[in-house]
Amino acid sequence: MLNSMAHRLRQPLPGAQPRIRFEMPPEQDDDELTPETESGTRFGNPGPRMSSQHPLYVGFMGTVGVGVALLVYWIGSNTTQLILWIVAALFIALGLDPVVRWLEGKKFPRAAGIVVAVSTLALGVAAFFATLIPTIVQQVTQIVEEAPRWITDFINSDFFRSIDDQYGVRERITQELEKFVNNPEAMGGIFGGVVGFGSTVANGLFGALIVLVLSLYFLAALPAMKKWGYRLAPRSRRARVEALSEEITGSVGNYVIGQAVVALVNATFAFIVMSIVGVPFAVLLAFVVALLAFIPLVGGLIAGVIVTLIALTAGWQTAVAYAVCYFAYLQFEAYFISPRIMQKAVAVPGAVAVISVIAGGSLLGVLGALIAIPTAAAIMLLVKEIFIVRQDKH
Repeated sequence: MLNSMAHRLRQPLPGAQPRIRFEMPPEQDDDELTPETESGTRFGNPGPRMSSQHPLYVGFMGTVGVGVALLVYWIGSNTTQLILWIVAALFIALGLDPVVRWLEGKKFPRAAGIVVAVSTLALGVAAFFATLIPTIVQQVTQIVEEAPRWITDFINSDFFRSIDDQYGVRERITQELEKFVNNPEAMGGIFGGVVGFGSTVANGLFGALIVLVLSLYFLAALPAMKKWGYRLAPRSRRARVEALSEEITGSVGNYVIGQAVVALVNATFAFIVMSIVGVPFAVLLAFVVALLAFIPLVGGLIAGVIVTLIALTAGWQTAVAYAVCYFAYLQFEAYFISPRIMQKAVAVPGAVAVISVIAGGSLLGVLGALIAIPTAAAIMLLVKEIFIVRQDKH
């Protein structure tokens, strides 16, 4: 019965026409060339080309080049957000592609592999947040409830009293608060800030949806996209372009998966240590550590400093204990965990990795820091296999 239903579903609807698809022209082998294709086409032979040294040709092509450059700059400056979404979606698609190809090796169709990979990722993220969000809400509520007491304790401390006696901090704060409340522009700024925050959240959700949809499209069309890209190269160099491209895309995918595993292990260890030594808000801080640890090189260091500073609220002994354990783990991760997880990913010298991460973060923020090392590895591979090889021949 199931086979019969599946057979009926595969049958086209009565009167339905197949969807028009844009396909590439077929490749022609050298032995398939006929006298007609060698001498011309059925529309006649093309005329002689204009000399590239002709003044009209030089002037026209120079003007076209400048115009195209200005057009590309104008399009890029007005579609920056869209370009970032496309880059993020392509980065995610390349990260999931090794999993899909592994499933294809297990006799899964690519469509089924994409469904399995994306569904597993979505279920994992949903389960993670379903477990995490209630705890985060509880701990954030606890922070909000405890904040007035912390402020009161600080105001009543000897340190604040000594500063207040010297500089009149309490009086100065009272004056500024009165000015702020009586200033209509400031109150309007608060309302505008709330509206701006709401619009930022809405844009973030919309961008996440766009990235998810584009990731699915890129993941499904990745083989066809690669094939199209390889066809743009000259036929004599197509095999070399394909080999280099496969090496780059494969290393990017392995890097994304490896970095995600490293971040998960890092956050798990941080959560265990925080639970043992008594750092407050361990679940919330573990989530922060996971996000920061996904940033290569500097993410773990920043996460360690932030958690150590928060651990000081529980006592300097707690902060020292956590800092010793976590920074010792970072050394263990750098020499034992990351090399084994990243052995199939990219290999970039330390100085190049640091420079690329800083440059990527300065240009594109967190996304730039994430894609900096794969980009640097791709550039180094191209320099090694193209420029250096060419230089060695002369």
